Amino acid sequence: MKKTVLILFGWCCLLSTDAGAQQKNIFNETVQQKKKRMQWWTDARFGMFIHWGLYALPARHEWVKNYEQITNAGYQKYFDNFNPDQFDPKKWAREAKNAGMKYAVLTTKHHEGFCLFDSKYTDYKSTNTAAKRDLVKEFVDAFRAEGLRVGFYYSLIDWHHPDFTIDGVHPQRIDKGTEADYAAVNKGKDMKKYQQYLKNQITELLTKYGKIDILWLDFSYPGTFGKGRNDWASMDLIKTIRKLQPQIILDNRMDLNDYSDGYDFETPEQVAPEELVKYKGKYWETCQTFSGSWGYHRDEHTWKNQRQLLDLLITSVANGGNLILNVGPTARGLFDYRANRALDSLGYWMNANQRSVYNCTYPANAYALPAASNIRVTYNPQTQRLYLHLFDYPADGKLVLPGFRGKITYAEFLHDASEIQYKSTGEKDLELKLPVQKPPYEVPVIELMLAKTME
Repeated sequence: MKKTVLILFGWCCLLSTDAGAQQKNIFNETVQQKKKRMQWWTDARFGMFIHWGLYALPARHEWVKNYEQITNAGYQKYFDNFNPDQFDPKKWAREAKNAGMKYAVLTTKHHEGFCLFDSKYTDYKSTNTAAKRDLVKEFVDAFRAEGLRVGFYYSLIDWHHPDFTIDGVHPQRIDKGTEADYAAVNKGKDMKKYQQYLKNQITELLTKYGKIDILWLDFSYPGTFGKGRNDWASMDLIKTIRKLQPQIILDNRMDLNDYSDGYDFETPEQVAPEELVKYKGKYWETCQTFSGSWGYHRDEHTWKNQRQLLDLLITSVANGGNLILNVGPTARGLFDYRANRALDSLGYWMNANQRSVYNCTYPANAYALPAASNIRVTYNPQTQRLYLHLFDYPADGKLVLPGFRGKITYAEFLHDASEIQYKSTGEKDLELKLPVQKPPYEVPVIELMLAKTME
């Protein structure tokens, strides 16, 4: 039975399908082949999302055109004044790398329809603004030069295209409108032409910039006054994508979730860390913002602190998933000072503790700890090392690990490789002796060398 969940926060809706229905296949890839294709991504664990477009000028949320029901004519002033004179993708790439991120995904086109690349299928693009540059190409070159993998976000929605039909999510939606009302307002629009436009632009993105590692297509919202696979011609589109870039990794927002290979990973958006356990055992990536907006929002001030960000990162890895954190650059092309501050704080922690993130996942049940301990556990199956992330540091310096007697050969703090002494206590437990003074990290990490290979 298919279950549809419509969530209109930020920029996307999620279509989820019950796992029991995921039985059909489109391609012939084996489980092992997929594992190999996904390996770099599951090893990386941490990436950067970049939401950038004309909406950086109003600076009131990337959905400003929708929220304020602005027409194309009313939105034109942002196109006319787009001039990111301080855009330096090399600086972006360095900031991402210094924060410990291994890949980045850029919005090549968001729902507003504006393209950051030089597409031959539209005039609504960065090369026709004062920028006069293919911003996607510069992004790709800069991030590759820093050794980061590159991905493209491309909106299936387009509120600017003349053949994109008005629906319940469109800026010109009809409040309490009937099917007859929508038929009238859409007279002359042809979604078949828009489908071809989608295919043409995605083909450009996958043929003009070399190997692309990730493709984020966003989003489907099937149902009355919505759009789904038939509107995008998703089946034809995914076959084109796989043909052009066989190794690409694809998100799950084309409304093909009833096919086991209609996507590569699930995308829980803006969920709390405690909700991530439900995705354990799957390929997944939680997409999160530093604040409450994806695009630059000048007057939005609910920014996450370092502890909240580390909770998202560590809890993602501890449940076998990835975290992609979003930055919304300003209209001049700079990262917001608040974003830079957050990235710096993550970089400080990752520089000392990245070994507990990269190549890691969740351990076998026998090595798990009670949730009440407020310790997140990650495990590197290649090195056979276990990592304990201490969200609550023991005031007396004593840390008891239930059932760990005989399971480790050595313990140390990860940030400086200093020894942690331990002793057996009771029949099955270990007690670690920690310094009373907490190390200078919001979440200290203990590295444990295991006595035998984890089954």
